[in-house]
Amino acid sequence: MVTRVGTVAFQGIEAVPIEVQVQIAPGLHRIYMVGLPDKAVKEASERVRAALVASGLGLPAKRITVNLAPADLPKEGSHYDLPIALAMMAAMGAIPSDALDGYLVLGELGLDGRIAHVSGILPAALAASEKGMGVICPAASGPEAAWAGEDIDIIAADSLLAVANHLVGHQLQARPKPARQSDERSNLPDLSDVRGQAVARRALEVAAAGGHNLLFVGPPGAGKSMLAARLPSILPPLSPRELLDISMIQSISGELVGGVLSDRRPFRAPHHSASMAALVGGGLRVKPGEVSLAHNGVLFLDELPEFAPNVLDSLRQPLESGETVIARANARVTYPSRFQLIAAMNPCKCGYAGTPGHICKRGPACAGDYQARISGPFLDRIDIRIDVPSVSAAEMIGAVGEAESSAVVAGRVARAREFQRQRYDAAGHPEVLTNASATSTLIERLVEPDRESQNLLLQAADRFNLSARAYHRVLKVARTLADLASSEKVSRPHIAEALSYRLSFETR
Repeated sequence: MVTRVGTVAFQGIEAVPIEVQVQIAPGLHRIYMVGLPDKAVKEASERVRAALVASGLGLPAKRITVNLAPADLPKEGSHYDLPIALAMMAAMGAIPSDALDGYLVLGELGLDGRIAHVSGILPAALAASEKGMGVICPAASGPEAAWAGEDIDIIAADSLLAVANHLVGHQLQARPKPARQSDERSNLPDLSDVRGQAVARRALEVAAAGGHNLLFVGPPGAGKSMLAARLPSILPPLSPRELLDISMIQSISGELVGGVLSDRRPFRAPHHSASMAALVGGGLRVKPGEVSLAHNGVLFLDELPEFAPNVLDSLRQPLESGETVIARANARVTYPSRFQLIAAMNPCKCGYAGTPGHICKRGPACAGDYQARISGPFLDRIDIRIDVPSVSAAEMIGAVGEAESSAVVAGRVARAREFQRQRYDAAGHPEVLTNASATSTLIERLVEPDRESQNLLLQAADRFNLSARAYHRVLKVARTLADLASSEKVSRPHIAEALSYRLSFETR
């Protein structure tokens, strides 16, 4: 007789159904694990054996075969412990064989029979909800699973014995409640802390309104990192769909602590020593990287030229398509990666090229060599490039109390985003939320500059050899500027300002 228990494997953020099959038959006293298990899954046999003994059960002196079906799909992770243990208990008659029907089971077992939290509970619970199934998971994972819906049956226990007692009706477990959603927006750094830098503040507002990529260039201490850190405070709140997407990625990565969802957009700032796998994802188990953890949020790259050139170039595909595809010999995984890139860099290696009164010891080569570490194709994907000059002490003192707060700027950003949402809904593209994420064909159809504005754009394109991508990105920024001005039409001032953001780096 074969006992079957449902669980899942993860491909990206998708939970793929897996069936744990257990057969106890005469033969050599040993547990055989088949179905392409990895090292962690193979070691489950010893954890399960010890957990069963700790729970008052001993394995029979027979041959026990555990098959993870489908057998051609690689199985990774420790969440197979609990379904294997429960399938063995059902095969031995310790629990009714039909008690596990209609459940997806996940959990890692300790040697004492306790069940530890595992990653990926939220995607698994959502998959179970879609199939009309329940979930059996660790007690620590219960608040996370409860976000899948009020109608889903959830058994969240802290030990293998507690699960068995619930299934036989001896001691029922209470259904967990969703962890309270945290409100972290009030704790974000405020834009009013930034003194001076009116042009940079304006560029940050435009980038927030349209979801545009932004590059700050300036000497050390000018406020580049300070400005970037305040971008989340002016971005609009997460929509329910965005919150769900972010939480699923965090769940897969093990970063959804206590099952608590946050309304704060991700702000990821990896060090410039980060590897390609850390940034775009990969590794032995193909985990999501920083670009996926920044989905629907901000990826901040400080000291941009210090990143390895091949690492920066690996961002080109996610920046263009909004997803990261990681291909391996035995797997092809796709993670959503629609993030807003904010980067900061010094103008040269010594940091002060172009600053009045400063002369680089290496001359023009100091700036040229440093900036050449960033490839043209990568730079072409950045919509706004702005110079951030140093702020003098007199400007710092004179600007006290004059800067707008994040709440004021966020109000304008929210109105501009609402204009965009309504426009793309009316155009039949509700999936497009910002001007930056619109396709080239769509933005050409919706942005119809007058003849004077069109001539200005064509002259700039010819003079500065703008690529087709750069041409469309200027249109997108101009459309955002018009939205901030509550203008239905894109006019010459909008095109001119968009061009000034685009060309500031090339004309340096």
